[in-house]
Amino acid sequence: MAGPARHPRWVRRLLGEAGPAAVVDAIARAERATSGEIRVHLERRLPRRAAGDPLRRAREVFAALGMTATAARNGVLIYLAVDDRRLAVVGDEGIHARAGDAAWARVRDLMVERLRAGRVLDALLAGIEEVGRVLAAHFPRRPADVDELPDDLSVGDGASADDRAPG
Repeated sequence: MAGPARHPRWVRRLLGEAGPAAVVDAIARAERATSGEIRVHLERRLPRRAAGDPLRRAREVFAALGMTATAARNGVLIYLAVDDRRLAVVGDEGIHARAGDAAWARVRDLMVERLRAGRVLDALLAGIEEVGRVLAAHFPRRPADVDELPDDLSVGDGASADDRAPG
C-alpha cells in the first residue's frame, strides 16, 4: 500500500506538515453523514486561461477531477488559488438545485473570514465542515452508499519545478 501523498513544499509551508492529512481527515469525517462528495483543490495562482475568474477555474477543476461522475450529482469542490487570494465553492447540479448559491456564499464567507486572518488550514477545515452540513441536510448517508471520489487533497501544477521538488 502506498504511503500518504507527498505535497509540494509550498503546500506544506501553507498548511504545515500535518495540514494535508487534517484536510483528508476532515473530508472523511464530513462525508460520514452524507452520500455527497467533497474535494479540495489548491493552486498557487489562477492559470491565465481562467482570466482571473476563480469560479471559472473551479468549474474546470471540478470537471477534470471527475466530480460530475457521482450517481446523485452531489459533489462539492472547494477551490483556493493561494497567491491570488481567490476562492470558489462549486456544487454539482444535484446539490446545487437543492442548496443554491446561498449555501456556497455562506461557505465562502466563513472561509474568507479565516483566510483574512491568515488561518488557511482553519479556513479549509471550516469550509469542509460547513459543506458537509449542507450535503448531509440534502443527501443523508444511506446504508448502501459508497465513497465515489477520493478524499485526498488535490493540488494544481501551477508551481515552479523547484516548488514541486521533494524537500
